[in-house]
Order: sequence, then C-alpha cells, then structure tokens
Amino acid sequence: MRIGIPSETKTLEGRVALVPAACADLVRRGHEVFIQSGAGLKSGFADEAFAKVGVKIVADAAALYEAGELIVKVKEPIAGDLALLKKHHLLFCYLHLAAEPELTRRLLDIGLTGVAFESVEETNGSLPLLAPMSIIAGRIAVQVGTHLLHQPEGGKGKLLGGLPSTERGKVVVLGAGAAGGNSAALAAASGANVVVFDKRPDRLAQMMALGANVTALYPYDTVVAEEVATADLVVGAVLIPSAKAPHVVTRAMVASMEKGSVLVDISIDQGGCLETSKPTTWKEPTYLVDGVTHFAVTNMPGAVPQTSSQAISAAILPYVQRLAAGKEWRDYTALARGINVEGGEIVHPALQGMV
Repeated sequence: MRIGIPSETKTLEGRVALVPAACADLVRRGHEVFIQSGAGLKSGFADEAFAKVGVKIVADAAALYEAGELIVKVKEPIAGDLALLKKHHLLFCYLHLAAEPELTRRLLDIGLTGVAFESVEETNGSLPLLAPMSIIAGRIAVQVGTHLLHQPEGGKGKLLGGLPSTERGKVVVLGAGAAGGNSAALAAASGANVVVFDKRPDRLAQMMALGANVTALYPYDTVVAEEVATADLVVGAVLIPSAKAPHVVTRAMVASMEKGSVLVDISIDQGGCLETSKPTTWKEPTYLVDGVTHFAVTNMPGAVPQTSSQAISAAILPYVQRLAAGKEWRDYTALARGINVEGGEIVHPALQGMV
C-alpha cells in the first residue's frame, strides 16, 4: 500500500506520526512510504534519515496526499489538509470529532474512511493509542501548572511542594486514568498535597498508593466543589471514550477559587471538562476567568515532539501494519471500533446525532 505521512499543520505542532525506524519496517514489508519534506524536522528527524530507509520524500502537501492511499498523521486535519483529502483516502490519526462538528461535516462531505486513534479500543477496554499521549499530557499539565503559579506568570506565587516553615501547595486532579494518574504522580512527587477524584475503586486504590500526601475520593458534586475552592492547581482529565467530555467543574466553582490559581484542562480535545474551558494553542495558551488562569491547549504533547513522536510511532505501528495489509483490517475488532466516519456516514456510536 502507498502510505503518506504529511507535515502537521496545527499551530506549533512538532510531532511526526512515524519515525524513520517505523517507516523502515513498513518498507521491508513491501509498502511504499512517502513523507512530506521537513515533516520530521521538529521531532529531530531530517529528510535524509527517512530517505536512508527507503522512504520517498515529496516536496509539498499536495504531492503527499496525491501519492498516499493510507494517510497517517498525528492531529486532526484542518483547512489545508481538508482541501487535499479525497474519498479514496483511509485517514488514520487523532480526530476528536465529538468536539468538532464542523470537521465532522467536512469529513462526511469528502466521504473518506476515518479511523481515530482515540477510538481504537481493544477487547479488554484499553485505548492503546490514546494512552501514550495521555501520559505525556498528564505530566505536562503539572509542569505547566507549576510554572503558571509563578508570580511573573500571573500566578499566586506558590511553590507546590513547599519547604520547612511553609505550607504545601494543593493540586486537585479530576480523573485517574492515564492522564490524570500521571498528573497526580508528578504532583505527589513534587511534595504537593494531592486530591484525586475518580469513580473506579481500583484507580482510587492506585492513587492512594502513590504516597501519604495523596487523597483519593469519589467525585460527589459537593465534595468536588469543596476541594476545587481551596486548590492552587486543578487538572481536568475526565474521559468518556470518543464522546464529548462532561463538565465537572462549573463556573461557580471557578469563581470560588483564589485569584492566581491555575486550571489545566487535558480533556479539551474532547470539548473540555471545565465549564469555563475554551480551546487554546501553544502560541496563546492561557486566558483568565474570574482571576483564575486557564490553560487548554489542544495539542499539549506537541510541545515535546521528540518524545511524543517516538511514543506515538511505537504505539500506532502495529495498527498501521494491519491497515496497510488489506481489507482484512476490518476483521480486527480494535480497528473496526476505531472507525468514526465512512462513506459519508457517522459510524461510531458515541458520535451519532452530533451533526
């Protein structure tokens, strides 16, 4: 099969979907692999590294989309990509359509088959292509939140871990999956007092095991409101697979927080789990609501493209191999579950009725 890897076009997005070593594997299996010139530079991979393993370098996006049958990218297509996508394309990337009705309509109009990374689900319920980027986003959330608490950034000027003679900072994490769990782990390791909310007892037990400075609670509305009101940093990491995220932090809760506090919404790709969230970019990542700094960048892992590209490439390669092998990929349950749109129709149950 002809596999095309375009440059990412989202603002300050540095990732590339497949690194040279992964491309080499596909070439050895007899596939033709094409990459847009410069697509790997921000991740530390020059065109020469791809050419060395048999990848064909094409000059621009138009040539890339013309050459490829299976289009493998990281983030959802935007205007420039959409103009080049055709009905015959099999698109494999993050789509996050629950939060993007206009993108959904465009893909339906094109009529292509779109398999979303975040919807690929194994029979045990795991989301293997969402997990690596969730881990990275969870860690970035605390790193960024720590920085935004600095007074020169408009924060309240608190060091999360504290030190003898000072109080510790308080971090509230909503959701204890891959993203929230990693946020909680990093915040706990910094010495902060951490409160984690989740509905699953097994996850609450895992969070408690992080340390004596971690409290794990069921997310009753009144308890969430009480803990958010006294938090220095709140990380939203609530996920309903492929569906729009529910609002678990209301505007009233945000208003109750001390000015200079910070909210980071990892769930923003799926619409956000904070009522006051709106998508931002790495170019303009923050805004204020009631004196509280909001960070809601929709491609958080794109800030560390070397790490992220290596991680996502390793995760998706086995699935790319199946997609490229022929029509039999539809018999593989995990990929079949990942189909979001096909032939002008919405396929995934979680997306039904959104447009």
